[in-house]
Amino acid sequence: MFDFLKKKKKVVTRFAPSPTGFMHVGGVRTALFAYLFAKKNNGTFILRIEDTDKEREVEGSIEHIIKSLKWLGIDWDEGPDLGGPNAPYIQSQRLDTYKKYAQDLYEKGLAYADPYSEEEVDSFRKKSEEQKKAFLYRDYRPENPPKWDGTQPLRLKIKEAKRSVWKDLVRGELSAGPEALDDFILMKSDGYPTYNFAHIIDDLYMKVTHIFRADEFISSTPKFLALYEALGIERPEFATLPPIMGPDGKKKLGKRDGAKDVLDYRSEGFLPEAVINFLAFIGWNPGDDREIMSMEEIIKAFEISKIQIAGGKFNEEKLIWTNKEYIKRLPQDRLKKEISEKLSKKYTYTDELLNKIIPIVTERINTFGELEKYVTEGEFDYFFIAPEPVKEMLIWKKDTDFAIPKNNLLKISEIIKNISDSDFNENSIKTILMPKAEELGKGSVLWPLRVALSGKDKSPDPFTLLAILGKKESIKRIEKAINLL
Repeated sequence: MFDFLKKKKKVVTRFAPSPTGFMHVGGVRTALFAYLFAKKNNGTFILRIEDTDKEREVEGSIEHIIKSLKWLGIDWDEGPDLGGPNAPYIQSQRLDTYKKYAQDLYEKGLAYADPYSEEEVDSFRKKSEEQKKAFLYRDYRPENPPKWDGTQPLRLKIKEAKRSVWKDLVRGELSAGPEALDDFILMKSDGYPTYNFAHIIDDLYMKVTHIFRADEFISSTPKFLALYEALGIERPEFATLPPIMGPDGKKKLGKRDGAKDVLDYRSEGFLPEAVINFLAFIGWNPGDDREIMSMEEIIKAFEISKIQIAGGKFNEEKLIWTNKEYIKRLPQDRLKKEISEKLSKKYTYTDELLNKIIPIVTERINTFGELEKYVTEGEFDYFFIAPEPVKEMLIWKKDTDFAIPKNNLLKISEIIKNISDSDFNENSIKTILMPKAEELGKGSVLWPLRVALSGKDKSPDPFTLLAILGKKESIKRIEKAINLL
């Protein structure tokens, strides 16, 4: 029945989340590594939904999982929305298959119906505590279990409690003593399989060759090995990923440490390419000094041998830096589109003005969420709306008389009026104005000029502002400040 797994097949990996809430970055990193390995080896990447725990299922989670992965560009070859040769890809739609394999194990004497109530199991546990030994269900296995009719849990019978040894592609040889093996539930009394049983049957049908997983599954591996043996199937390769640690590197990342739903990063204006690049580097590196890599470059460089064993820190400052680097590298048309989408919510402007301010906006922001915040707060109003400067702001801190900025602005205004349109660019303006500014005192000239043009004490330098606003608008704003003084 299982001969097809014994032949060498192409690489098949899967990401199999449970629809129990938001998509944590740890889950996304697992999906990413499985995806990268499949693509590196011209294999198949599968999305499977493991929804057998109905008590914990959250409505809308399946759609949320799909939306999250699609945003990040982690595309699957087979899945619940695409179908495929090994459908269905939602566990609750495969119940008959699990029952068939459970029945087969039962008929072969490899599984038995669990007749005990919760109270009886509790009494067994207390008895083990009194004897000062670990509670193992197999120590209390019924001698004559009832016939399994689907209304009781079905447990795998561990025939021989032995030491388990297996190879992990990341961590090398791993092992666990016989105490890690116990009779565990395959089918629950509600007719649904447990995770421990269902995922193995799914991997069998979907011909999964490599399983990328979190380190929390290491302790359950002896159970999985016992079930592979009972079913008579060849087990896939395991690759256990390093945990994602909090910023201090001392414990796993949790909500208190800033762990978010991955779509929160989309809402905050992060680029999906930057998030992918950042996550790939938590527990893996390409073996050289590259830090910014496209998905295609990461796929090409990806090797399991380069995955580290120790946990990797989740450093949000590094994520912000990575996102900044991606913004600076965006193609001009996409950068223009992203910036325009935020600015157009508040301002009206020409394409010429937009092109002029793109470099300044790009330099100022780390995420497009910051740009949205700046737009809301009016941080860039001076590009689009003539400011109402405050008289007290127009005077340089070392000057004592309002006549000084007034006279300086009058002199600068006359020079600006005589600059030709062909020379009205940042470099030429600076070359023409700077000698006068140095003559009169740079702070006493450039400070009131900046405030007159922007209305703010923090803005691009006045030469940049003059070039962006143009001669006519600049003179208008300077004269307004002169009148105020």
